Amino acid sequence: MLEPRAGVLRMKEYHPPLGDRSGLRLDFNENTLACSPKVREVLGAISSADLTKYPERAPVEALVAEHHGLRPEQVLLTNGVDEAIHVLCQTYLNPGDALLLPVPTYSMYEVYGSGAEARIDRIAAGDDFVFPLDALLGAITAQTRLIAIANPNSPTGQTVRREQILRVLEAAPHAAVLVDEAYFHFLGETVIDLVGKTPNLIVARTFSKAFGLAGLRLGMLAASAEQMQWMRRVISPYSVNSLALACLPPALADMDYLNWYVAEVRAARVEFETALDRNGVQRWPSAANFVLTRIGAQHRRFVEEMRERNVLVRDRSSDPGCEGCVRITIGTREQTVNAIYALEAALAEIGWKGKG
Repeated sequence: MLEPRAGVLRMKEYHPPLGDRSGLRLDFNENTLACSPKVREVLGAISSADLTKYPERAPVEALVAEHHGLRPEQVLLTNGVDEAIHVLCQTYLNPGDALLLPVPTYSMYEVYGSGAEARIDRIAAGDDFVFPLDALLGAITAQTRLIAIANPNSPTGQTVRREQILRVLEAAPHAAVLVDEAYFHFLGETVIDLVGKTPNLIVARTFSKAFGLAGLRLGMLAASAEQMQWMRRVISPYSVNSLALACLPPALADMDYLNWYVAEVRAARVEFETALDRNGVQRWPSAANFVLTRIGAQHRRFVEEMRERNVLVRDRSSDPGCEGCVRITIGTREQTVNAIYALEAALAEIGWKGKG
């Protein structure tokens, strides 16, 4: 019988959104409204002849680099951040090397790390999901070749301070340190200014969240030119398609729209957190476009009741330390009015008495 290699057999599975997602999408942290109107204009102008040509990353990478204050050779566009993570694992991890992860965190780090046959060293977050700096520093060994830090983190929304990231970088000069800033726009703090100055730092960004381009699959890596040459060797030369490359420049140009959407989400997050507190639902502070809540034993039924009201939310009970937890994406303020109505109706339906 034909079987895959051992690393594939050990890979953790990731389950993407499936089925009918026609309701209010508060389950996968996407932009819940729309991308910039300027993106739609460009899409409408793309001809059938344009689709006959292979995509060219370099001109758009130069534009992205300028937007982030970097040099073109320090930027690599990817087919979403998922491909970025895959590229990093293929670039830096040999079988038996260690991937160091503070958990809970984004599942794809472990998926691709295990696929590279790396050892996964998990470090549990502290109380209230606080970043476990001391424990993580103590777990760094000679075998540690990649450390992944999401800031803000998913599914918790917690943040990592700049000085904490600097300590990790200094403690592991032999390891690539990925700082995944997928939710950067909702936090507003970054370490991308250290790219090229700190040799082992790699920053990831996505255009799926605030920019609203999840369907086009666009992410980026930023790293020193010395490290980027190896990532370019690993990545498929045509993995970012022509439609995505055509749509990114107008998205970057329309910062007014981006800033409006981010402001909407930040304001709506406050309103939603207030509603959670009013209803006695345990939550954790979030710097992202979602809030992690603890519903308790009835978490599955709560998710179903929200779906009955055309609001999709994500059960995160299987994540380490997240028993009974549900993550809820934050949309616009108008959408949040509907989300709060559904929340309170769903809680009443399950006989909610507060605090899970």
